[in-house]
Amino acid sequence: MQGKKTYQEKLFNEFRLSERVPKDNFYRRLKSAISLDFLYSLTKGFYGSSGQKSIDPVVFFKLCLVGYLENIISDRKLMDHCSMRLDILFFLDYDIDDELPWHSTISRTRQLFPEQVFEEVFTKVFELCVSKGMVSGHTQAIDSAPIKANASMDSLELKVPEAALESHLRSVRHISKRDKEKPLRKSKENKAGKAQQTIVASKKELQDITTRNSKWAREQDQRPGAGNKGARYTSNKTHYSPTDPDARISVKPGKARKLNYLSQLTVDTSNHVITDIKAYHADGKDNQQLADIVKRVQRRLWNSGLLWENCVADTGYSSGENYAFLENRHLQSFIPPHGTYKGGPDGFIYYEKGNYWLCPQGKKVTFRKQKLEKGTLKDNYFTKRSDCKGCPIKQQCIGKSHEKRINITAYRKEYERNIARVNSPQGRYMKAKRQSTVEPVFGTLTQFMGLRKVNTIGIKQANKCMQLSAIAYNLKKYLKFIQKHAKSGVGSLKVSSSFLKALQKHILCCFKFSNFNVQT
Repeated sequence: MQGKKTYQEKLFNEFRLSERVPKDNFYRRLKSAISLDFLYSLTKGFYGSSGQKSIDPVVFFKLCLVGYLENIISDRKLMDHCSMRLDILFFLDYDIDDELPWHSTISRTRQLFPEQVFEEVFTKVFELCVSKGMVSGHTQAIDSAPIKANASMDSLELKVPEAALESHLRSVRHISKRDKEKPLRKSKENKAGKAQQTIVASKKELQDITTRNSKWAREQDQRPGAGNKGARYTSNKTHYSPTDPDARISVKPGKARKLNYLSQLTVDTSNHVITDIKAYHADGKDNQQLADIVKRVQRRLWNSGLLWENCVADTGYSSGENYAFLENRHLQSFIPPHGTYKGGPDGFIYYEKGNYWLCPQGKKVTFRKQKLEKGTLKDNYFTKRSDCKGCPIKQQCIGKSHEKRINITAYRKEYERNIARVNSPQGRYMKAKRQSTVEPVFGTLTQFMGLRKVNTIGIKQANKCMQLSAIAYNLKKYLKFIQKHAKSGVGSLKVSSSFLKALQKHILCCFKFSNFNVQT
């Protein structure tokens, strides 16, 4: 007999949300795996003692985590999504007839809490992974990627020099017609400070931009249309975003220029747990930020009872200062040097004992002084004029100069030690480990964990978004890890806190007579 379902709403229902959510549901397991009750005491100082009750801080963080777990970057869409999912309502401790917070409440609360609160949540989740033996600590891989800012290239405005804008436009000819008029998208509010609106580039820098960009500007004037938006050549020295002053123009080879933030990510190579993530300005270089990254990661690992040994990164983090910095912190660097680095001039042999070079004709190039050149510390070596006078290879060696000069980095020894490690079998293994560790993690965050674009304004808010995405990623890793080990029957190694403290004291005593200094 054919059946036919007739729907009629009941006046009274017997419905329990906990009975409808399966035992193996992801959010049910996540709810039992992590407790965020510490947030009540952590965020108490940001609320008053009277007035209407605000959103529960635990509910706020759970909603944010759901957004990144579900790859939703819009607060409005997030609330619509949560209202339709029974398992998410159960995770939030909401019943089916409870009204969810407004989407604007999520945005305002995100701005209310400082970065330290999000950092504390990240650390708690990280320690949870450490407690299950997911983090080894000895090898960390570092990489960076641009994350799209919440601002349009069409809203860019010109920086104004000290002179009048019109006279500046007459002197700088690389700017296209579209720049001389109003922006395509006029910002409702100019949030940039005076320093950001004022051009600080020197005449030489502006001339370099003019030389590179003259052709691009002509093409921009000739090819209008939506398909060419953002394709014009722009520079952080001449343009700024009034919508998000902290966003910077950056470009990847083969892709259009965009307003981005730079995300610096550190991953433990054992089980791909994220150990650190932070937002930086997109116009900065990776090698300028390595020291700050290392200090944070080393402190976090040390507080968790873990010792860091190997630092793995790509060529972008290469510099003599960084090699020396890592050695001073007793870390082995596996960072390939730039292709421009040479151990010295061809045909010259270096003698460390006397700190001099020997030319092909047997003349000494002796050390004279150490000098800072373009932010890089270099050693300067010179020959005597009498040594080069009458030399048979003088023309090929020094040309019209009177003596041979060798300007080489002051960190040559650090470079050579690092190159030896990179070219060793262990170095080749570390390179493969980095490519299979940190790069896939970045791909997961940007494609599946809501980090393809930040939905906030300002670098501090962008940092919060990156922290939340990393927290969601680590929690997903954590649940998968404990489920896998529960099925296989393999128990995790649990180390007591007293043992960890005793181990820390022992290691500290071992390094007592060295320059090892870790901030705890």
